[in-house]
Amino acid sequence: MTTDRLFVYGTLMRGFDHPMARLLSAHADFLGEATCRGRLVLVKHYPGLLLSDAPSDIVHGELFHLRAGDELLRELDMYEACGEGFPEPTEYLRRLIDVTLPDGTTEKAWTYIYNWPVTDLPRIESGRFLDH
Repeated sequence: MTTDRLFVYGTLMRGFDHPMARLLSAHADFLGEATCRGRLVLVKHYPGLLLSDAPSDIVHGELFHLRAGDELLRELDMYEACGEGFPEPTEYLRRLIDVTLPDGTTEKAWTYIYNWPVTDLPRIESGRFLDH
């Protein structure tokens, strides 16, 4: 299954001044805020998403429609260090997940899941990277 939707929760969000966030906003349409079940950890100056089944574990982010999905995803995979040529295990994995919109409907969207050990990483309790 494939989709042209992308859920972002960190440095790719509209409120973050970063070249890749600007690239995303130039080649994608902001659809609105969304959430997913998960926990955020602070890796360095950026977050990592860990999926969770617990109803209380909510990560807040933004949902985008990708205009040139495959090309943009390849660029973002390189930024997230999970594209071709990166040694395994990569820091992130791109996965299709369920995201929830403010009206309660759910959609499938791509996102980047953190894939390295998190033992000593602090949790962002609010689930909102830009508020930490």
